Amino acid sequence: MKRWRILPYQEQLTQDLVKALSINSTICQILTQRGIHTFNEAKEYFRPHLNQLHDPWLMKDMQKAVERIQQAFQQKENILVFGDYDVDGTTSVASMYQFLKKLYPNVDYYIPHRYKEGYGVSKLGIDYAKENNFSLIISLDCGIKSADLISYAKDLGIDFIVCDHHLPDAILPPAVAILNPKQNDCYYPYKELCGCGVGFKLMQALAETFKLEPESYLQYLDLVATAIAADIVPINGENRTLAFFGLERVNSKPCIGIKALMELAAVKDSMTISNLVFIIAPRINAAGRMDDAKKAVQLFIEQDVDQAFELAKILQSDNSDRKEADASITAEALSIIENCNDATTRKSTVVYREHWHKGVVGIVASRLIENYYRPTVVLAKSGDIVAGSARSVPGFNLYEAIYACKDHLIGFGGHFAAAGLTLEESKIEDFKTAFEEAVAKHITPEQLIPEIVIDSEIRFDEINLSFYNILKQMEPFGPENMRPVFISTKVYNTGFCKVVKEQHIKFSLKQGNTTINGIGFGIAEKFSILEMNRPIDVVYTIDLNEWNGNKSVQLKVIDIKLSE
Repeated sequence: MKRWRILPYQEQLTQDLVKALSINSTICQILTQRGIHTFNEAKEYFRPHLNQLHDPWLMKDMQKAVERIQQAFQQKENILVFGDYDVDGTTSVASMYQFLKKLYPNVDYYIPHRYKEGYGVSKLGIDYAKENNFSLIISLDCGIKSADLISYAKDLGIDFIVCDHHLPDAILPPAVAILNPKQNDCYYPYKELCGCGVGFKLMQALAETFKLEPESYLQYLDLVATAIAADIVPINGENRTLAFFGLERVNSKPCIGIKALMELAAVKDSMTISNLVFIIAPRINAAGRMDDAKKAVQLFIEQDVDQAFELAKILQSDNSDRKEADASITAEALSIIENCNDATTRKSTVVYREHWHKGVVGIVASRLIENYYRPTVVLAKSGDIVAGSARSVPGFNLYEAIYACKDHLIGFGGHFAAAGLTLEESKIEDFKTAFEEAVAKHITPEQLIPEIVIDSEIRFDEINLSFYNILKQMEPFGPENMRPVFISTKVYNTGFCKVVKEQHIKFSLKQGNTTINGIGFGIAEKFSILEMNRPIDVVYTIDLNEWNGNKSVQLKVIDIKLSE
């Protein structure tokens, strides 16, 4: 069973917007729920424009960062572009490296190895910089929490410019410039940029300084959109503008590397944020999960089509290995849980096997939540210690629960919804007990039941192609601007609903005089509800069905239940 929650709205705000826009009141209701209340706000939302991008100079330390890079150019210093091994890190490095390389020859890049060096700025990376005579490191998507290591670099005569979007600690690193809109005293108007987005703002400021054409940095918007999608940052405000134009570029003239990945994935339709999340991002991430993430940067900066295709094939192969590991570990983890005496009563899950591949434990944690809906930690052996990834359920602060277990851990880091941790093998049982206690103390019964958030109730006779076309203009969808979810009540089975491929339901539903078809993936166990021939409530998104040149709207059904 899933909980259904219909979002509240204010009738007066909705009616005011209906008057201003002269469009369907359900659409206006959804817009007001998303903070859009005036004609101008709606115009900015439906018609994004590059002049909506904020002035990069509003970001704290931007002047310092640009001046330090100018100084490096003048004094012929070696510059190292340093980024994390995930999608946000590798896209950040690929774009910044290419941008700087076109201005100045002495630039190289560095991606830490996930298993030898771990997350973020590494001592090995700083030592590499020292040995190879780099005196300026630009860190992207990492660095804000690396005060000790950046201090170490400073002692070696290496300056840092930190471009990051993670929450700063009380003690900031001793960098020459820190670009991070989440700093308390940074008045940059938009706080939710990803790491690649912060790097993009630095490129924008450098382009103005060196009087370059906007295309000098706009050409990397395909990489920025990929990072926004993969990092699951809000798609509102400036991120929405960046994602909108980034997707446009992905679909018209992507970099050779992204194009090669799309070809290997046999992409037929135009790309959406969802495609970037499920098709492109896993292939990029697989490089770092299974081996070395440098390959992802090489792919993004490659200018030769054949060479790019060979690199893309390696990433594709890494991703196949990742899928295999992910499937076998998930199966093994599920059987461990099922064989626990308290499997159904626990408020948390902690599973460990030393032979599991630690590159996929985060993915496995997410998979386990689909079956056992509760905060989950998956652990594997990593050298002499145990390392793991934790994932939460919406609304529960995972970081605080792990913080409460810190006495049993060597280290940990993360945020509200996801975290990483390391511990000694002998401490696993102690941690498991402490984590269960911490979760049980704070989690509510509601948080242990999956929730479907519904934007609005709607009647079938409102749903037509022009309604769908307005919904389509609300893209790109993602956090804070999700694809609208609707509910229709007292709907009947026409008698033509059927189970297809044993798992899915093909729907033919009627409300009043309007019949609409639909598909519900993976919900075949609900078919018995339809066979009762009683009125049902149905929750769905609205899709387009194209067949033999004919277009019609269809429902993508998420859940059904008997009407009260």
